[in-house]
Amino acid sequence: MKRSLLFACIIAVAVAAVASISHASGWLGGVELPLRNWMEKLNGPARDLGKIWQYSLIILLGFATAWITITSARRHGVALLGLAVIAELLTLTWVLSLYHIFFAPLSCILAVILGYGGALVYLAIAGRKRAGIPLSLFNGKLSSTQITRLRSGEVEFDGNPRAFETSVVVCDLANKYDFADSDEPGVVAKASERFTARAAELLRDAGAYLHAADGEGVVAVFGFPGALNDHAEKAVRAAFDLARAFAENSSGSNGQNATAGAHVGVSSGSMITAPTEEKQDIFVLGEPIELARRFCVANRFYGSRILIGPRTFELANNAIVARPIDFLSGVNAQERHEIYEPLAFTADAPSELVARRDSFWNGVVLYREQRWAEAYSEFQKARGPNHEEDAPLNLYLRRLEPLALHLMESSAK
Repeated sequence: MKRSLLFACIIAVAVAAVASISHASGWLGGVELPLRNWMEKLNGPARDLGKIWQYSLIILLGFATAWITITSARRHGVALLGLAVIAELLTLTWVLSLYHIFFAPLSCILAVILGYGGALVYLAIAGRKRAGIPLSLFNGKLSSTQITRLRSGEVEFDGNPRAFETSVVVCDLANKYDFADSDEPGVVAKASERFTARAAELLRDAGAYLHAADGEGVVAVFGFPGALNDHAEKAVRAAFDLARAFAENSSGSNGQNATAGAHVGVSSGSMITAPTEEKQDIFVLGEPIELARRFCVANRFYGSRILIGPRTFELANNAIVARPIDFLSGVNAQERHEIYEPLAFTADAPSELVARRDSFWNGVVLYREQRWAEAYSEFQKARGPNHEEDAPLNLYLRRLEPLALHLMESSAK
């Protein structure tokens, strides 16, 4: 972004110099004279627009045209916008003539044309310099829209080692090892291949960088190669989209439902990225990938679909309704990370869901304080309508039932 702004300013200075000199020297006067005579014939004699306004408008139009062209991925749209600006300048000439002021539009029109042309030249040169980076390193790992943004300079990537604040999404087949035990290898392999291809497509379309997609699952990074302030929220939204896309259905067995369920883990934190020495791949290093894998696998134990780490929860907390599930050990065995299950986005969450989330949260707090009876009561309040399936809730209730029964027996004695 800073580089684009710098080159837009350079182009604007050059354009303003050419257009201003053309106006001041009178080079355009001969072309504008028929227009001036016509306006004076229509609306009477007119004085020239003040030089400070004339030159300020030249500079502004030159910079605005160059900046919009450089930062936009839709070049044809910018060209149409330029034509609209030229039409507005001609209209402005007529409007000012009603107040007996003559505005010479050709220098400003020249600034628009030169600003657009200069930006296209810059993009062509920069595109040739960048062409090897998106095609060799990002082809198949980013959506076509993201690669276009890389080419245009809207997303800057200089190929140097850098640290990015990211959110990593790891997605894998739910219960794939059960499928592997019960189905033929060919069926499992084909189902896994379909799942991987579809999950990779969804994550790329969501704006993620696809780090890996194989039999061990799909790993995608939000916040690279372009930094994102809302990478955690985008990652959680993608996780919901994945869960919906692979929601369990009533398909037949024998591998037909092997692509019906997905487990997703999301972890946020700093990652170091750099092209490899051979310039054939991106080297990615960071704890979030390992933690996201663990969170993804943990869904199998808790019966959830999506689990996120504490940093993701902290960054996306205002946008999502989530509940605490448990603690997992980190990369370091002495570390413990609290994991959360996102239930919905706040804007879409009904009040009953929020109330059940609050009861579940209270139950977890009381459970950790070993107040078994109170915790059991809160978890009962967290039940959904018609006792809908809620595996994490049922897990806590199963843990608490013998404890609550023991307390009842003790109090009866």
